[in-house]
Amino acid sequence: MKKIYNPDRNSWSEILKRPTQTVEDIEDVVLQIFDEIKKEGDQAVDRYTQKFDQVKLDDILVSSKEIDDAKELVSQELKDAIQLAKSNITAFHAAQKTNKILVNTNIGVECWQEKRPIQKVGLYIPGGTAPLFSTILMLTIPANLAGCEEIVLCSPPNKEGKIHPAILYTADLCGVTKICKVGGIQAIAGMTFGTETIPQVYKIFGPGNQFVTVAKQLATKFGVAIDMPAGPSELLVMADDTAKASFVASDLLSQAEHGKDSQVILVSISKEMINKVEEEIIKQVKVLPRKEIAEGAIANSKLIYVESDKEAIDLINEYGPEHFIVCVEDEDFYIDRILNAGSIFIGNYTPESAGDYASGTNHTLPTNGYAKQYSGVNLDSFMKSMTFQKISKKGIQTIGNAIELMAEAEGLHAHKNAVTLRLESLK
Repeated sequence: MKKIYNPDRNSWSEILKRPTQTVEDIEDVVLQIFDEIKKEGDQAVDRYTQKFDQVKLDDILVSSKEIDDAKELVSQELKDAIQLAKSNITAFHAAQKTNKILVNTNIGVECWQEKRPIQKVGLYIPGGTAPLFSTILMLTIPANLAGCEEIVLCSPPNKEGKIHPAILYTADLCGVTKICKVGGIQAIAGMTFGTETIPQVYKIFGPGNQFVTVAKQLATKFGVAIDMPAGPSELLVMADDTAKASFVASDLLSQAEHGKDSQVILVSISKEMINKVEEEIIKQVKVLPRKEIAEGAIANSKLIYVESDKEAIDLINEYGPEHFIVCVEDEDFYIDRILNAGSIFIGNYTPESAGDYASGTNHTLPTNGYAKQYSGVNLDSFMKSMTFQKISKKGIQTIGNAIELMAEAEGLHAHKNAVTLRLESLK
């Protein structure tokens, strides 16, 4: 990891760059695949599955037998752990429900807001080296609580043409309506346009590599909404001398093992803590099964020393981390002042892994600085707020003249006339 001491503010944007490609770098590839899948449907999906996943599938739809077989392959211990996580995630997201908001804005003018579910949603679940079955919990639970009618899941097959049994078990447990063995750009394209097998959806959720992230962003050009641009994982830890260096190092490595394009950062007002964490990282990474991946991410990562808490929080808000761990004596200083972060973890005994799996909060979070303007996935992500209004005779008489004046001032005389006719009918 690169050590940086007292960086000048003018250099922050360069220091805090993510190791990711831009939309422009990948756009042509994505649009070509989109175009082929739009025209050819399953045939093009099959072609790209063979190219990228090196497998020829007889059927991309997961069968009920495959799900039953998967259930037998998942240990009872893991099933119990998934059930605990499901319970906590359900409790946290169910608490986010809001009631109808009704306001009488004037005499005879009644306005209200109600939420309705997005009918058809698509979930992208990465497979590959890390089958993220936990993401199914994070997405299906709020989708079901919201009342989504159709939940389509796409996940890449392995070279045997199978999806990890924990993914299938969790998807079935959580009420996914259709599971497709499709990954990458072709999965996003399939859910965007619909194919003979993959249903078209209204909104796509889920993390992925840089190609999936760009594909999701480009899907919005074709009338499909997305949760957020969620790309390679990232973590920033703020630690002072009250932190445990071994814990901090373990948290940094927990994100580094996601992928070589992940990024982890330590910010500290203690040079001694930076040195201790560096030593722990060197020691801990040696025994990781995903050592090579973690080391690749560590190469993109930073150890940054600043002299004050004020400078630290300014730098952290400039970065806008996906995950932000606070291990300092004055926790409230950072809790009160953090403006840009996906999810915040506080204290020595709150690892980021807890939010990834079982504490109850959602782990589908904005990356690449999008925490400055996006929220992480929550119950409202699967709903739309709709407004209603009902105006009585007295109500239109109360606000009608104001509407007429404003419409006329904007030169919209048909708007004015729609009110004038009603007012005249009441004379």
